[in-house]
Amino acid sequence: MGGMTGAGEEALALLPELLLLLGAVGGLLLGLWTPQHRQWRVRAVVILSCVASAAVAVLALDDTATRVFEETWVIDGTTETVRIVVALSAAVAVVLSSSSLAGHPRETEAYVLMVLGALGTIALAASGDLLLLVAAYLLASIPLYALAGFAKDSSGTEATLKYYLMGAFVGVLMMIGVTSLVLATGTTGYPDLATLLPEAPVALLAMGVIGVLAGVGFKAGAVPVHFWVPDVTAGTTPAMAAYITTIPKVGAVAAAFRLLAEPFAGVSLDLSLLVAVIAALSMTLGNLAAFNQTDVLRLLAYSTVSQVGYLFMVVAVAGRTDLAVPALAIYLAGYALTNLGAFAAVAAFPEARSIREWAAAARRNRWAVVSLVVCLLGLVGTPPTAVFVGKLAVFSAAWDGALIWLVVLAAVNTVASLFYYLRWIAPAASSGQLESPGTAEPGEPGGATKLRRRTATAPLVVLHAAALVSVLLGVGAGVWLALVVPG
Repeated sequence: MGGMTGAGEEALALLPELLLLLGAVGGLLLGLWTPQHRQWRVRAVVILSCVASAAVAVLALDDTATRVFEETWVIDGTTETVRIVVALSAAVAVVLSSSSLAGHPRETEAYVLMVLGALGTIALAASGDLLLLVAAYLLASIPLYALAGFAKDSSGTEATLKYYLMGAFVGVLMMIGVTSLVLATGTTGYPDLATLLPEAPVALLAMGVIGVLAGVGFKAGAVPVHFWVPDVTAGTTPAMAAYITTIPKVGAVAAAFRLLAEPFAGVSLDLSLLVAVIAALSMTLGNLAAFNQTDVLRLLAYSTVSQVGYLFMVVAVAGRTDLAVPALAIYLAGYALTNLGAFAAVAAFPEARSIREWAAAARRNRWAVVSLVVCLLGLVGTPPTAVFVGKLAVFSAAWDGALIWLVVLAAVNTVASLFYYLRWIAPAASSGQLESPGTAEPGEPGGATKLRRRTATAPLVVLHAAALVSVLLGVGAGVWLALVVPG
C-alpha cells in the first residue's frame, strides 16, 4: 500500500506533463469524432490543456529540488521554468498556426504532434538519466519531422528530409556518446555519473561528452550542428517554423545546462571553454549568415542560431555562479516570447516572403509594423524589452563566471545584429513610400495587390500580444526579477 502511495505521489509530481498528455490523447480522440469543419474543438482542448499545465506548474513552484521515478526525472527551478515556458509557448504556437491549419484534413494531428513535441521538450530539461535523455530526444524530434513537412509541398518535403537525416545522424552520435559513458562508468544516472566520470578513461569520456552534447546542440540549433535550421525554417510554414525554432530550443538549452552542472561538473576536460567556444561560434556565424538574407524566414532562422550563442553563454558557466540559474530562466522566457512574435509577423502575411514583400503587405497595417519593430529590437536586446533583461542577466552570469572575453564578444555581436534587423525594419517603417496598391512586385504580376489582401488574423493577435507582453516584462522587470534572482 505504501508503494502504491509513493507511486501515486510521484505521478502527481508530473501533473503538468500528465495534463499535456491528456490534452494530446483527448484531442486525438475528439478529432476522430469531430467533423472537419469543427476541428476548432480540438484546438480548444489542446490550448486548454497547455494553459492548465502551465497554471499547475506555477502553483507547484518550489525552491527545493526533487527527483522521482528512481531519480530519472528532476523537478527543480530549471524544470519548472521550462514547464511554464514550453506549455505557454505551445498554446501560443497552436493559436499562431490556427489560420493556416483551419479546415486542413489533418488539423487534429498537427495539434496533437505539437503537444507531444512539447512533452519531449520538457523531458529533455527534466532528464536525470542518460536513457531518459535519449528518449526525450526522440520525442522532441519525431513529431517535429512530421510538422516540418505538414504542408506536403516540395519545399516542405525537402525540409523534412534534411531535418530527419541530420537528426538521425546526430542521434547516432548521441547514442555513441551515451554508450561510451556507460562503458566508462557502468551507469546512466546523473548523480552516479557525477561521482564516477572524474575517474573515467579520457578517451571514452571525451567521446561520450561530445556525442551527448551534439544531441542537445542539434535540438538547440547550435554550431556546428545548425545546418538544418535555415532550410527547415524556410521550407515549412511560418507557424511551424516558429514552433520548431522556439520550443525544442528551450528544452535543449536546459538539458545542456543540467549536463554541465551535474554529471559533467567534475570531469577533467575543460567543458566550460568548449561550450563557450560553441556559444561564440553560434552567435558570430549566425549573425554573419543573416547579414545578406532578404528572405524573412531565413533571416529569422539565422537569428535563432545567433540567439543560441547567447543562451549557451549561461550553459558555459553552469555550476560556477549563483546567477546562472535565474539568468537561464529569464532569457529562455524572454526569447520564447519574442521569437514567437517575430515569426507571427511573417505568418500574418503568408504570401510575403522577402523583406520588400513584407513591407508592401503591411503597408495598410501600421500597428503590425510597430509590433514587428518591438519584437526585432527585442531580439537585439533593446530596453525596455524582456530579452534586454535576459541578456543583462546572462552577461552578468558569464562575467561572474570569469568568461569576460565571451561577454565582450557577445556585446559586439549584439551591436552587429542590429544591422540585419534594421534591414527589415527600415523598409517596413517606410512602407507607405513603396509601390501603390495596384503595383506588382517584380516578376509577380499583381503580386502586391495579392499580398495586401491576404492577412491572417490569429498571427496578428499573437504578434501584438508578444510585443505588448515583451515591453511589460521589460518595464516591470524589477517585480518579477525579485521572484527568480537569489538574495
